[in-house]
Amino acid sequence: HVQLVESGGGSVQVGGPMRLSCEAPGSIYGSSLCVGWFRQAPGKEREKVAAVFINGGSTDYADSVKGRFTISRDNAKNTAYLQMDSLQPEDTAMYYCAAVPAPALSLGGYCPRTYEYDYLGQGTQVTVSS
Repeated sequence: HVQLVESGGGSVQVGGPMRLSCEAPGSIYGSSLCVGWFRQAPGKEREKVAAVFINGGSTDYADSVKGRFTISRDNAKNTAYLQMDSLQPEDTAMYYCAAVPAPALSLGGYCPRTYEYDYLGQGTQVTVSS
């Protein structure tokens, strides 16, 4: 059973920053991997907020977080990050890290928004308060 491990959630005030980390096991972390961050607030559907293709680092963002969130990766640590700035109350949600192999993508490719992610973390709560 492949498990991704998130960390870094908690409470923050409006306008503040927070960084989430997602560590993947070496058995799946490789160049042909898409890593995404999802979030789900109570009563709302799960939303994919960001994705990164490990081979080259191409990124994609939901319009709701573009310009405020940054996804990155550290291949030496098998870890992806989600830097969240200018947080707002509507960013409050459970955040999940997910990954899917993407052998069809080449260097610099973008993880398609239609991809179904195979591996999922346990989630970390982010609460933004005023």
